[in-house]
Amino acid sequence: MKILKKLKWLYPGIKIKRWILLGASGIGLVIFGAARFIGDKAVWYKAADALVILVGIAVVVSGVRSMVQSFISVFLPYPGEELVDIVYKKRYLEKGPKIVAIGGGHGLSTLLMGLKEYTTNLIAVVTVADSGGSTGRLREEFDVLAPGDIRNCIVSLADAPSLMGELFQFRFKKDSELKGHNFGNLFITAMTQLTGDFKKAVEESSKVLAIRGKVIPSTLNNVSLVAEYQDGMTVVGEAKIPEKETPIKRVYLKPVHPEAQEKISPTPEAIEAIKEAEIIVIGPGSLYTSILPNLVIKEITKAIIESPAIKVYVCNVMTQHGETDKYRASDHLKALIKHTHPKIVNYCIVNNKIPKTGLLEKYRQENAFPTEADVAQIRRRGYKAIGGNIINTADFIRHDPHKLARIIMNAFRREAIRREF
Repeated sequence: MKILKKLKWLYPGIKIKRWILLGASGIGLVIFGAARFIGDKAVWYKAADALVILVGIAVVVSGVRSMVQSFISVFLPYPGEELVDIVYKKRYLEKGPKIVAIGGGHGLSTLLMGLKEYTTNLIAVVTVADSGGSTGRLREEFDVLAPGDIRNCIVSLADAPSLMGELFQFRFKKDSELKGHNFGNLFITAMTQLTGDFKKAVEESSKVLAIRGKVIPSTLNNVSLVAEYQDGMTVVGEAKIPEKETPIKRVYLKPVHPEAQEKISPTPEAIEAIKEAEIIVIGPGSLYTSILPNLVIKEITKAIIESPAIKVYVCNVMTQHGETDKYRASDHLKALIKHTHPKIVNYCIVNNKIPKTGLLEKYRQENAFPTEADVAQIRRRGYKAIGGNIINTADFIRHDPHKLARIIMNAFRREAIRREF
């Protein structure tokens, strides 16, 4: 049986026999030339023999190189991907800093698109408290954790062809029971039902898109986000929180099934990642409904506080109606600290570029305005503030992933030099 298995290398279509024969031919030329070189005495013949040896060596090298390329082409993640890109990703990026990004929504997924160009040691710790749209319907029907923000992060970290990312983001539009559902959400939900484990479902979904890094839910408990407002009222459900249009006092998590008396605890992998991190990035994203749902889990905040990593808070570029109306950058930071601890961050990145008036008008109609970059106030609180043009205004006013990642990496390098000396 072992002999038969070895003979499979000679089957048609494997595209390796030709290179084996080429290499064998080269070895034959080297042996032939060497034997002649030893036996011949005339200088002319020895020169010819040396040439035969050199040709043989060249043939051997060509055969081995082609055989290696034939092997590697089978294991490349996707056809057409250049070998140099594979080596770059596997060798250079794996030496990059260990980064943990915490949050949810479109803000976190935007950040990941930029950071993945610097390292593969990238872990996204993502909220599972989302309750709106397709995610909310799936949570209610299948009693699963929220897949929406997880899906966005997986797509942002993907090395798969763009069509695969588009597939995971595809939303059904025709009138049917699937209307409004997102394919990626359905995929993760189906994988959860198949494996019986949401964490495993996320891992398997990540493999499908060959992501650069990891995506980890902040907790594996099925939780709801609760907001307590300044007027004393409370609202349960992430999607409903901005609807009240009343200043928020605080947010916290509670189990979806309180009768189970389960303790809300962090994912162990999230805590381990934070402990090992060199850079911890909080945000960008909706302050009360994307960022704080992760940080109100006490063990996560404790791990961040105790970490020696550089800790960066990325403030939103626009206020969010129903959550952060009239908030300046320092107000965002103040709310973050109030829910956690003063040592939760040491850097704050804010945008100081004013977008075009025409684009701002669209946001004014939704009661959203540029976040005032009151850098001086942040510094008076004892934090290092970095202001800059970090937005992309092509269609929307959003963080530019590459500008933002560049600022974070520059801050990390400066901090590393400062700590060294």
